[in-house]
Amino acid sequence: MATTANEKVPGVRALEEGAVPETDFRGKLRLPIRDVLIDALIYGLAIFSSAFLLFQVQPLITKIILPWFGGVAAVWTVCLVFFQVVLLLGYFYAHVLTSRVQPAMQGRVHAALLAVSLLALPILPRASLKPTGPEAPAWHILLLLAATVGLPYLVLSSTSPLLQAWYSRGRAEALPYRFYALSNAGSMLGLLTYPVLVEPRLTTTHQAAGWSGAYAAVVVLCGALALWLRGPVVAEELRLDPAQGADCKIRALWMALAGCGSALLLSVTNHISQNIASVPFLWVIPLSLYLSTFILCFDRKNWYRRSVFLRLLGIALGGMAYALDPSFAVLPMKVLIPVYCAGLWVCCMFCHGELERLKPPPAQLTSFYLMISLGGAIGAVLVALVAPHVFSGYYELQCSLGLCAILVLVVQYRDPSGVFDRKRWQPAGLLLAGLVIALLVSLAITVREQRQESRRAERNFYGVLRVIDHDGASMGDETSGGSAHVPPAGRKANIPVYLNPYQTSYRRLLNGTIDHGMQFLSPGLRRKATTYYATNSGVGIALNAIAARGALRVGVVGLGAGTLAVYGRPGDAYTFYEINPLDVQIAQEEFTFLRDSQARAEIVLGDARLSLEREMPRSYDALVVDAFSSDSIPVHLLTREAFELYFRHLKPDGVLAIHVSNQYLNLNPVVAAAAAAVHKEAVLINNSDNHAQGVYAASWIVLGKPSGFYGRQKMEASGAILPSEGGLRLWTDNYSSLFGILK
Repeated sequence: MATTANEKVPGVRALEEGAVPETDFRGKLRLPIRDVLIDALIYGLAIFSSAFLLFQVQPLITKIILPWFGGVAAVWTVCLVFFQVVLLLGYFYAHVLTSRVQPAMQGRVHAALLAVSLLALPILPRASLKPTGPEAPAWHILLLLAATVGLPYLVLSSTSPLLQAWYSRGRAEALPYRFYALSNAGSMLGLLTYPVLVEPRLTTTHQAAGWSGAYAAVVVLCGALALWLRGPVVAEELRLDPAQGADCKIRALWMALAGCGSALLLSVTNHISQNIASVPFLWVIPLSLYLSTFILCFDRKNWYRRSVFLRLLGIALGGMAYALDPSFAVLPMKVLIPVYCAGLWVCCMFCHGELERLKPPPAQLTSFYLMISLGGAIGAVLVALVAPHVFSGYYELQCSLGLCAILVLVVQYRDPSGVFDRKRWQPAGLLLAGLVIALLVSLAITVREQRQESRRAERNFYGVLRVIDHDGASMGDETSGGSAHVPPAGRKANIPVYLNPYQTSYRRLLNGTIDHGMQFLSPGLRRKATTYYATNSGVGIALNAIAARGALRVGVVGLGAGTLAVYGRPGDAYTFYEINPLDVQIAQEEFTFLRDSQARAEIVLGDARLSLEREMPRSYDALVVDAFSSDSIPVHLLTREAFELYFRHLKPDGVLAIHVSNQYLNLNPVVAAAAAAVHKEAVLINNSDNHAQGVYAASWIVLGKPSGFYGRQKMEASGAILPSEGGLRLWTDNYSSLFGILK
């Protein structure tokens, strides 16, 4: 005969048999130690595995949809918003289920939801969900994620608070908040293992299938807890009446502390990836630090000591505020990144440590988690969705730091033992208030200086574009300091360009710290090819080598300032593929490369890969791929399928030129493997810096038909044939891994 849920709960079985179960002074059951250990193990396993899958699916699904939106860093930020919002919905569901539904029905309701969520498997997005244009990418991403992983993610999000509530009900020995630390430990392990163990070994199809299978196993485990094991069904006589709910002020403080931590996470991630360095996997570090603070603060009280961390917080806030000053932008990455990461960790320890100090009794557990998730979702939405429409630059970090400083005052003010105690004079209170005001003023000045530095600064989903003018007088001062080195792939805005021989003004287009083009303002020099596109660069040599062919049809993936248009001659046709409409607007209004070009210039708005897939073969003489905004590359432009698409649009003896300069990744073997897969010859052409001419060091790979392509001899004489390197797995739309090509 099947066993009912009530038979598995000792207290209920004892009541049915007429015995009086052993309880503590609060009326909660005292279970045998064996049952306690078994319960803790099973509940802990379910909570840990759910959290593990929760953070494994985040990079997995983001990687799958990243090519559909140009491979830009903002895709990850918007995905984080989705995950935060669905986490909130999961916590809300757990709160409503445990507080509004009869205990006997809770397990059945959740088991039904678990079963329905299996219909979403496997979690591979359909091709019909691909965008057709660049319009409203953020909302498209949110809808796509909701249709693909929305329900499974909601179920996983609700697991930790729901099982903690079930576990703590009727158990004298319950310590549910330790499960919260365990949950965050599972999240961190899932996050860290993805780029190191999962991504390098499995295709995205196998990753999605493996995750779906693991999710089904977790569904079975959670369903067993809901329907069969020691779950939520207890006798009404043994239920502890919920404590009086927390007042609105405490709930608001819960939300503010959680929201500040979430906003700091996204703000610091944006800042170091956009304004310092787009190092692959860099987003893993801030997120891991953020999760570690939850683990430490909710594991045991001794990890967070307010007196210690308030002092560290003052150093962290001051250090990050000073590092934001434009004069500190020249500091190396190895200094700035630790400053921001350490500052983020200290700020999150304060926010989450104070949350732990304010945590309510277990009876209000789901309400507490609901407020935490609501605050986290609000912080993420403000940074990822609101800030790009409100701010012209990355100013959300300054706002987040200011909020953290204000919360210090709030926490101290409401604490009877704090520095604002009204019963006695506390000079420390005035000092603290003064320091906070000084910090807020410093942050406001930094924002003003950043705004004044740029001729034009605008922001959208794809980042912040700034136009900066440099006059000729300042160039003489720059050269007096000696020579400077620009790394081949650094594209750093803070590296001066030494143009003393011309003594003329010039204008630069920047995306974060990355140069996207430079133009002399003198009428006699403004048609000069500069930066990575000079005549001695790989692309310059390739275009000049095929010029004898006659009128050319050239496709360019990535517009920038439109520098490559200077190579256009009468009769030529240049087609630029650009995903960022703001880039198109600035290139047309602030630079003259496009309108000065002698060729007919056409701009196709949208992701180049998707646009080329929709077009009929263009029969290009040359196709140039330079869409790598910063050192973060759109992987979908370097797969075998992408190369097959490029050569479908080229003439049989056409030329494909790919810009592979990168400070952190060695892209040469990736292109070499793709060239071998499509049976093409690859020639690597490097050029050195020449600041006197406005030229940056660059690496280009030119590909064409082995039996002969336009200007083959000239290009081979300028570079070296790139051999197909063994050991590197060919990148496809279904597989890629940055871990193996890190420098």
